[in-house]
Amino acid sequence: MTVEITDASFAQETDKGLVLIDFWAAWCGPCRMQAPILDQLGEAYEEEELKITKMDVDANPATPAQFGVMSIPTLILKKDGEVVEKVIGVHTKEQLEALIAPHL
Repeated sequence: MTVEITDASFAQETDKGLVLIDFWAAWCGPCRMQAPILDQLGEAYEEEELKITKMDVDANPATPAQFGVMSIPTLILKKDGEVVEKVIGVHTKEQLEALIAPHL
């Protein structure tokens, strides 16, 4: 399951456990390509292991600016509130699993 987050809910939703944040926009073609892959990833992990969130950069400009998001899709992996990985562009499920595995 993917949780939609906002600037206001960002800290509360991403400061505990392992959280993958997808910075995206509705007009972004590569973002639309990444979305079903993230849905598959969400099915592969229990929410206690990995929480997947999405933030619309157009509706929520403050958080992407804080994290230096210049291109989308940008995926940030946080563990207990600390950024541990950041990748830009579309990634396969296998690539994302390899990114996540060391942090589980």
